[in-house]
Amino acid sequence: MQDFTYQNPTRVHFGAGQIAKVRDEIPADARVLVTYGGGSIKRNGVMDQIESALEGREWWSFGGIEPNPSYHTLLEALDVIKREKIDFLLAVGGGSVADGSKFLALAACHAGDPWEILAEGKHPQTALPLGVVLTLPATGSESNGNAVVTNYETHDKLPMFSELAYPRFAVLDPATTLTLPERQSVNGVVDAFIHVSEQYLTYPVNAPVQDRFSEGLLMTLIEEGPKVLSQPDDLAVRANIMWAANLGLNGLIGRGVPQDWATHMIGHEITALHGVDHGRTLTIVMPALWEELFEAKRAKLAQYGRRVWALEGDDESVARDAIVKTREFFTRMGAPVSLSEAGISADSIDKLVENLTRHGFTAIGEHGDITPDVARRILTRAA
Repeated sequence: MQDFTYQNPTRVHFGAGQIAKVRDEIPADARVLVTYGGGSIKRNGVMDQIESALEGREWWSFGGIEPNPSYHTLLEALDVIKREKIDFLLAVGGGSVADGSKFLALAACHAGDPWEILAEGKHPQTALPLGVVLTLPATGSESNGNAVVTNYETHDKLPMFSELAYPRFAVLDPATTLTLPERQSVNGVVDAFIHVSEQYLTYPVNAPVQDRFSEGLLMTLIEEGPKVLSQPDDLAVRANIMWAANLGLNGLIGRGVPQDWATHMIGHEITALHGVDHGRTLTIVMPALWEELFEAKRAKLAQYGRRVWALEGDDESVARDAIVKTREFFTRMGAPVSLSEAGISADSIDKLVENLTRHGFTAIGEHGDITPDVARRILTRAA
């Protein structure tokens, strides 16, 4: 196991009725901006609970933050923050609303061009405090310092990380997810599955604690994921998925182990160019990446196949069958496993690789050996 430092400062309130805790978490004299997405929180009763928790406070709202949040939409929110002298952000929604709000927390305190935060990694020394009320479990963004923002005008989808971006608190009430459309529920399950895989499926470093945590999360998602399609009103299923998604990217399972994230980097380019849902880009790329990097990942693929899928046989056959099982799981969840299934022609591959190169992702993966040529081969396998 590699050396590491670990701290997660986000306080998590999990369970029914926990949105009321927002009142205790936000200072009484704060000027609050509530950020949200397409408006479902006004239809499913979540906004009513937010309004009750913020009764008597000074607060404003900004809606319309998109899936894969748009940089230019966030600039509009930044104008509100500056005009109203906002000093606390409350993100209500899924990972995209949380991601966009993290960017806003930094941008509000940044003296230069906000794009520098994403393109050049220039971060301020302070950030606005942030809380999250989660309504779509997927990214774990409610208790980590990661964010991804998309500039649709320039086809740039760029990640950022800052210790300052960790939410002060997060509310996870599974009941808020009962009205999610099936597509979003599917996206959340497969996104969480691949977050775990990016940290787990690399190469052995004698980290049995992290491995067993990861394997347990993967098994939970495999068991509970299909239930969300057949039993969408089952609150226990929703709760298990919500907690698994949080643990999948709150920093715990990735400490002391090598991490990959090449699937995400390549997937980001598919979203930026074609607008495909983030989670679905990952199900397209990851199995193909495992096939292309098979020899480097063989040991962990075999471990994954035996422990998660209960496969038997020699390492070679178990590792290859594990990839097959993973594709079958994604298909069972209704997610695409090829570019063609997502309506994308193989003619797009050169442009995807060109963008990957333009963004400086020319040596990605746990070994830094996924060059543009290797990325092209992965995408060709995924065609």
